[in-house]
Amino acid sequence: MVRAIKGTLVECDPSIKSIIISIDKQNNDYIIEDLDETHLVIKDNMVNQLKTELDRRLKENVPAIDDDSDSDQDAK
Repeated sequence: MVRAIKGTLVECDPSIKSIIISIDKQNNDYIIEDLDETHLVIKDNMVNQLKTELDRRLKENVPAIDDDSDSDQDAK
């Protein structure tokens, strides 16, 4: 018997896709199908959880940028 799984098409940069694949390798909870270098089909009920985990990983790996909102105004 055929079983259908509801999914969401996700388009992202290859670098973000590699992080998503890394997250999925732990339990295979997120990815239904890896379509090409910029597209994945993600289980519909797991999209929000994946976003949360992806945000957490990005915050760990990307240094915080100092908020200097007037820095462009100094240059003339």
